[in-house]
Amino acid sequence: MITLKVNGQSLQTDASPDTPLLWVLRDHLGMTGTKFGCGQSLCGACTVQIDGLALRSCVTPVESVIGKEIRTIEGLSKDRSHPVQRAWVALDVPQCGYCQSGQIMSATALLERNPNPTDADIDSAMAGNICRCGTYPRIRAAIHHAAGLMKAAAKA
Repeated sequence: MITLKVNGQSLQTDASPDTPLLWVLRDHLGMTGTKFGCGQSLCGACTVQIDGLALRSCVTPVESVIGKEIRTIEGLSKDRSHPVQRAWVALDVPQCGYCQSGQIMSATALLERNPNPTDADIDSAMAGNICRCGTYPRIRAAIHHAAGLMKAAAKA
């Protein structure tokens, strides 16, 4: 058995150590918010956070994250109250929505290490997160909006 720390909980799986984290999350642990896109770390749909860094779960063997903090879209908030999720809704970011959990996880990782990102910072951090619907301007605006929400919450 492999024990993982996912969204603050210790969870066990009997997955093979070389199984991609994406499939452990989805098939073994029932966390289907993380999406399969390309399986080659090219699209970003499968992005989760490992010790606060945005990483592609489709190419990350589960054995490499043992003892690390894994955060999925389900771990941001139970009621979509996280500032990034609120910004996404407020600015109507998603169209089809398929890529959005990966986009949100990348944006959250960015804002946690850089609470006041420039457009260039956002473009760099979000590179590789593909949105087939082309909502990139709304994604960037939502990240700026979320940064403002986070600053306001810190002052309160």
